[in-house]
Amino acid sequence: MNKMLVREILTLHGYEVVEAGSGKEALREIEKHAPDMVLMDLHLPEMDGLATMRAIKADTRFKALPVIALTASAMKGDEEYFLSQGFDGYLAKPVSVKALVDVVAGYLKKGR
Repeated sequence: MNKMLVREILTLHGYEVVEAGSGKEALREIEKHAPDMVLMDLHLPEMDGLATMRAIKADTRFKALPVIALTASAMKGDEEYFLSQGFDGYLAKPVSVKALVDVVAGYLKKGR
């Protein structure tokens, strides 16, 4: 449900969205499409979002690729934890439409 909502919001705002259903699939899609940013769910099959983000950042071609944690973990200290682990940004679910669009626009304006 969240994935569908995020895709719809971003598509309506003119962004091209490439989806992956697992951490390993995400790595393949990043290799194939070289996106400008990644919204990474933390609970993924095969390889969780933290391990996937670390694999992305370990690849010199994608080290500067912004990876934003998208998670239902919204407890005090979670944002700081995920940022300290290497994520470039953090969005808590349920995602606010304004926050999602603002974060995506902000990272895409910065460029790689």
